[in-house]
Amino acid sequence: MSSFLGFVALNLMYLATCIPVVTIPAATSALYEVTIRYSDDESGRPVKDYFPAFGRNFVRATLLGLCLAVPMLLLAASAVFWASHPSLLAGAATVIATVAAIYLFAAFLFAMALTAAFTTPFRQALKNALLLPAAEPVRTLGILLIPIALVCITIVFPMFGVILVTIGFSVGAYTTAFLFRSVFARRA
Repeated sequence: MSSFLGFVALNLMYLATCIPVVTIPAATSALYEVTIRYSDDESGRPVKDYFPAFGRNFVRATLLGLCLAVPMLLLAASAVFWASHPSLLAGAATVIATVAAIYLFAAFLFAMALTAAFTTPFRQALKNALLLPAAEPVRTLGILLIPIALVCITIVFPMFGVILVTIGFSVGAYTTAFLFRSVFARRA
């Protein structure tokens, strides 16, 4: 029961620190840091370690987030734009922009996990984040499917939003922590 309540508290802290949109990368990196550490034989204290991790990762995670999330959002917007046009060329542009946006979303998630797990220089972290989705396609698919599934389930069943707000993000991050640890162990 204490683990469940810990994940509820962690989820609420994550959501509170995501309210200012610019802090989403730092909050995500802090969430990954505490869940990656907790996934290693349940060591660490996720609730107590969250805010120190948030402060420690703030600058680098925010810069990496800007480098990856802004182009991702622009590509997503262009995919929506091209999807509204009926031509074959617009359809191809829609597919290309969608695939590129999804790839950058995966790179964003890797960048936040790399910031959480390692203290590499900014350029190296950005390079690794951009290369890891292509180097680990199966694990990347798993890492992407977890947040996508949470969003899709919430769209289909709006009441699932209560679960998402209660424990969805923290449990999702904990689940992906095992995939991140596997990727990092293979690439270390």
